[in-house]
Amino acid sequence: MLLADASGAAMRRREFITLLGGAAAAWPLAARAQQPAMPVVGFLAPGSADSDAYRAAAFRQGLGEAGFVDGQNLKIEYRWAEDHYDRLRGLADDLVRRRVALIVASSTPATLAAKAATATIPIVFEVATDPVKLGFVDSLSRPGRNITGVTQSAEEVLPKRFQLMHELLPTARVLALLVNPTDPQAEPQTREARMAVTNLGLELQVLPASTEREFDVVFAKLADLRAGGLVIGGNAFFTSRGQQLAYLAIQHAMPAVYQSRIFVAAGGLMSYGSSITETHRLAGIYAGRILKGEKPSDLAVQQATKVELYINLKTAKALGINVPNTLIGRADEVIE
Repeated sequence: MLLADASGAAMRRREFITLLGGAAAAWPLAARAQQPAMPVVGFLAPGSADSDAYRAAAFRQGLGEAGFVDGQNLKIEYRWAEDHYDRLRGLADDLVRRRVALIVASSTPATLAAKAATATIPIVFEVATDPVKLGFVDSLSRPGRNITGVTQSAEEVLPKRFQLMHELLPTARVLALLVNPTDPQAEPQTREARMAVTNLGLELQVLPASTEREFDVVFAKLADLRAGGLVIGGNAFFTSRGQQLAYLAIQHAMPAVYQSRIFVAAGGLMSYGSSITETHRLAGIYAGRILKGEKPSDLAVQQATKVELYINLKTAKALGINVPNTLIGRADEVIE
């Protein structure tokens, strides 16, 4: 009888130890299951991973300043339209189906697509226009709804590009403007350009291009139009083709000004515009604040104030242009 009791007690001890061991093994799994899932952020852009790499890098820098690192405490899902704007809506819909925590829209077309795809998922935009005029936000100070972001205020710097070109080429009577007709900002930019050229007492020729093939047509026309200089309108497709535009300007001996340093570094004559890397960094910071719990409707739209002027003196010399010292003195960088 005593032997049977001892045997039963030993069996019960073994069962208890087995149960305890099983619970200990299961506890880490349960603890991991209770940890919050890593948030997923969608990055929507009209260009490609190569052409827009510097935008994405600046965005990640801003996220880092807000305490978020891709692959550590969040995941970034990139969606590239490869310069086909008509793909943006489908890519935005895909991010919505992915149930991302937030969408970053790089450019006006990307913002239009994201806004049409969702009214609930937070959106942080980076645009080169007035977001109030396009209906993205109710006001700059109180955006409202699920959207906020950063604006380059490109409509303000475009007239300045014409002034700079006139200062550089005082004898030129005709200036041309290159716009992308598929961009919603083509018409506002054209209006701004006409007003600026009229104030300078000059003539304006507007030329459209939305493909690389059309670039060749545009530059071939410039001589026939007697254009003394070319101002390139702000556009994500143009930015992604900055080196090609610079090459064509050199090939056709056409003085040209664009918005980014990439254009000048590739041989373009001059650039003037907001710092795109700065605006994307600020967008990254805003994304981080929203991930921490702030509402887009409570975050005022930021207006980028950093504007940069770059001049390529080597190109100016090749074109036979004498750059005034007053203009050189105002440049952020002069490439010689």
